[in-house]
Amino acid sequence: MGLLDVFNQNKQEKLDKTVAKTKDSLFKKLSRAVVGKSKIDDEILDELEEILIGADVGIDTTVKIIKRIEERVAHDKYLNTKELSNILRQEIKALLHNKTISNLSEEYNTPDGKPYVIMVVGVNGVGKTTTIGKLAYQFKQAGKKVLLGAADTFRAAAIEQLEIWANRAGVDIVRQQQGSDPAAVAFDTVNSAVHRGYDIVLIDTAGRLHNKKNLMEELAKIRRVMQKIIPDAPHEVLLVLDASTGQNAFQQAKEFTKVTHVDAIALTKLDGTAKGGVVIGISDQFKIPIKFIGTGEKIDDIQFFDPDDFVDSLFSQTN
Repeated sequence: MGLLDVFNQNKQEKLDKTVAKTKDSLFKKLSRAVVGKSKIDDEILDELEEILIGADVGIDTTVKIIKRIEERVAHDKYLNTKELSNILRQEIKALLHNKTISNLSEEYNTPDGKPYVIMVVGVNGVGKTTTIGKLAYQFKQAGKKVLLGAADTFRAAAIEQLEIWANRAGVDIVRQQQGSDPAAVAFDTVNSAVHRGYDIVLIDTAGRLHNKKNLMEELAKIRRVMQKIIPDAPHEVLLVLDASTGQNAFQQAKEFTKVTHVDAIALTKLDGTAKGGVVIGISDQFKIPIKFIGTGEKIDDIQFFDPDDFVDSLFSQTN
């Protein structure tokens, strides 16, 4: 079974459940805004703006959506409220356009056959360790040989938590004691992966240190020592954000993109929040692909983010 097949199992059903709270909140409010009205007017657009901001789409992205709808209304004087849902759907899809990850089965292979190294970053409490465990399990199910590196040596119990997830996923882990040099752990992990023929390496990192400079220096050092073994490592820096925190997720994305290069984003806890609009805002504002979304608490509750599928689930049975 290929990696894409593994992630696609029950994908749409899980996605529908994941966005259910956001959909329910968004369209209940939208229905109330248009009741008794026949055409899209300024009052409806003002209410729509409040609804989108309330769903944590973000102010800048919301303004962009409203402006586009205003332009369409001005162009076609006969747009009615029954069409608003379809118009909104089209505009959101346009903001997420061209962000689908393609060639998934090839994405996690390196040209020289060396391990594909993913460095995972994010603040404490967002589900970083859980995401690593879920990804490790999915890679293992896809036939990949996976090794975890417990380089978050700063936080108490972080190593033990990652080890629990490694056992659940049935993968190996390189660990040292709390307080050890994180870069040394990363070096040992990548070195072991090369010599023992691993396909995927997932490196956990500290969520927060004493200050931003300290965190930046540590992440840079981890990168440098890994490159002594694999010059182009890490092949991906994955930022984990908690969707349920809404605007805090935006702030975290801002802070981490300041201290390190970020290649992709994983959004956790999307299933437990009505703030799913954060997906739209983060994708639009940061122009960084959202690659994974959490769809529940089980070890297989994670999937690749597909913009078209996301919008289709969000707007299903609402017309």
